[in-house]
Amino acid sequence: MSDNDRVRRIAREIVRREGGYVDDPDDPGGATKYGVTIHTMRRLGLDLTGDGQVTAADVRHLTEGQAVEIFLQHYFTRPRIGDLPEALQATVFDMYVNAGKNAVKILQRLLGKMGFAVAVDGAIGPRTIAATARAFAAAPDHMVDAYGIERRNYYLDLADRRPASRKYARSRSGGKGGWVKRAEAFIAARYHLDERAFQQRVAAWD
Repeated sequence: MSDNDRVRRIAREIVRREGGYVDDPDDPGGATKYGVTIHTMRRLGLDLTGDGQVTAADVRHLTEGQAVEIFLQHYFTRPRIGDLPEALQATVFDMYVNAGKNAVKILQRLLGKMGFAVAVDGAIGPRTIAATARAFAAAPDHMVDAYGIERRNYYLDLADRRPASRKYARSRSGGKGGWVKRAEAFIAARYHLDERAFQQRVAAWD
C-alpha cells in the first residue's frame, strides 16, 4: 500500500467514525457531518447549495468523498502531520479532526514530559518534528500509547471543566462515552481504564 493510500484509508476511517449529520446545541462545532463542522465549511467557502451562503443545508449536502478530501488537505497535509513518525499519524490525525490544534498541543506537552520540550503552540514546525522524532526513537514501543493516554486525559479534563460536554465522555448508562472510547481505540488494551477506574475518575460529575 502506498503512503497516499494509507493516509486516505485513515481519512475514510475517520469519516466512518464521525458519522452522519448532527446539530447538537451542546457541541461548539455546531452543525456537523462526517466530522466537518459548519465553521470549517464557512472558512473554506463551501457553498454546496449555491445560494450564496453557507448554512446547515450545505452541511447536509456534504458527501463522504468531500469530507475525506477536506481532511486530507486541511487536517493532514496542511498541519504537517505527515512529517511525524508514521506510527503516530493515525491518532494525531484523528484527534486533529476532533479537536484542531489541541491535537498538536497534546503532543507538544507530551514531548515536554519526555524531556524534549518545545513551544506548546499547536503548530507542527521543524522543532516539533525534530523533537517528536527523537522522542519516538527513545520510546518507539510506548509513544503511541502515551499520546493516547494524554488524549484521553484531555477529554476527561475538558469534561471536568465543561459539564455540558460530559455526555461525550460518559454514556447515558454511566459507562465510557464516545470521547473516551475514541482515544482508547488507538492505545493498547492494557492501558484502557477498567470499569472501576473509569467510575472513580468521573465520580465527581455526579
